Formats: sequence, C-alpha cells, structure tokens
Amino acid sequence: MALRPDYRFTAGAPGWGRATTDAAALDAGLRAYMLRVYNWMASGLLLTGIVALLIVTQPAITGLFYEAVRTASGRVVMQPTILFWVAALSPLVFMLVLMFGVNRLSKGAIQALFWAFCVCMGASLSNLAFRYTGESIATTFFITAGMYAAVSLYGYTTKADLTKMGSFLIMGLIGILIAGVVNIFLASSALQFAISVIGVIVFLGLTAYDTQRIKADYVEYAYAEGTDEAGKRSALDALTLYLNFINLFQFLMQLLGVRQNND
Repeated sequence: MALRPDYRFTAGAPGWGRATTDAAALDAGLRAYMLRVYNWMASGLLLTGIVALLIVTQPAITGLFYEAVRTASGRVVMQPTILFWVAALSPLVFMLVLMFGVNRLSKGAIQALFWAFCVCMGASLSNLAFRYTGESIATTFFITAGMYAAVSLYGYTTKADLTKMGSFLIMGLIGILIAGVVNIFLASSALQFAISVIGVIVFLGLTAYDTQRIKADYVEYAYAEGTDEAGKRSALDALTLYLNFINLFQFLMQLLGVRQNND
C-alpha cells in the first residue's frame, strides 16, 4: 500500500498569498485549476499503467524486474529482483523529499518527482499481473474508476463540511498500516479481508475529503494562473489524489481480483 504524503507549504513563502479577484474570476480559476489537477492525476495513472504493461509484456524488461523460479511442486513463479525492490521502495524516498523539502524545491523538481513516482509505482504494481488474471485487473480498474469519480464529484459539490472526518480517516489509515504489519506474521485471511474492506472505505472517504480540501485551499489562496506556486500545488494535489486511487485499486483487487492458478 502506498503511503500518503504530508507536505505543507510555509505561510509567507514566495508567491503565497490571497489574490484579490471577483467571484466569477475565482470560479473560473478554480475550474481551470481542478482540471489541471485531474489532468496531472490521469496522466500519472496512464504512465503507471504503461510502465507496468511494458514490464510484464516485454521479456527483455521483465527479466530486469523478475526471474522465473521453479518451486518444489514444479510450478514456475516470477520472483522479484533487486531492481524491482529498489523501484518499489523508491516512492517512500520521494515522499520524504517532498515532505521535508517542499518549500525549497522548484516547480520543475516537484513535477519531475511526480513523474518518477508514477514510473516506480508502475514497476511496483506490475506484480499484480503475475498474481491476478488480466480480466479481473481490468474489471477492478474500471470499478475503481467509477467509485472514485463518484466520491470525488461528491467531495467537490457537497456543501457538507468534510474536514471533521479527516482526522478519523487518518486514524483509520494508521490502523490499516498497523493491522497490515501484524498480519504479515499472522497470515490471517479473515484479518486481510477486514483490512481490505476498511481500506476501501477509508480511501473512498479520503478521496472526497481531499477533493474538498483542494477546492477549499484554492478558494482561500487563489494561486495565480501560470505562477510557480500554482504549478507546484497542482502536481502535489494530483499526487494526493493519485495515491488515493492507487490504494483504492489495490484494496479492491484484494477483494475482487481473481487469482491465477487458483492460488
């Protein structure tokens, strides 16, 4: 499961401030900003999918990330190589860089980290192709997209204040992480099922919450179009929504995915 970044801009940083604009201009700017965020997110998901597809379909690339190993029962399984683990763990490094250096990084650096993150996530998710059938992966992806779009639209349009549920969702996320670590040792299918169900609920909630937060932040600070501030924030906000989608997809795969070879 990919973790969530916790980046914060420092008030008073260059380019930070509330623009004086009328309501119509603010509304137009908000729509343009949200469209840019979703474009970043969709492009990131597309890049992730392309990378995963190349790794599992191109033998020369597959060999860099996996090696075929025959088990005692005679079945051939694909074991991750060191390069796979480097790629899979790299997003943690990227997040730490963003969390502690967001105010010092340039727009170009943040955007480059976003693309690198998506590439490494594609390498990490490529293992799904060796565990689940292609049909179930595609079906679960479209189910994820539909659920995600619905709750994100709710977060954008609702008049209800979702900020109060943010702390509960973060607590739920922490609980999932702890339960996941515990289940590494217990290997309980019942606990894993519960983790997956709660994970779906948590990330659907976070999607609505983050969408409303992104909208509220723009309304409050009104990042001027074309500025470095707007460019940095759009990539960072897209990364948050991207991670919600990826995590929701992974938890739904655990619930709906059809495993290969009936294992």
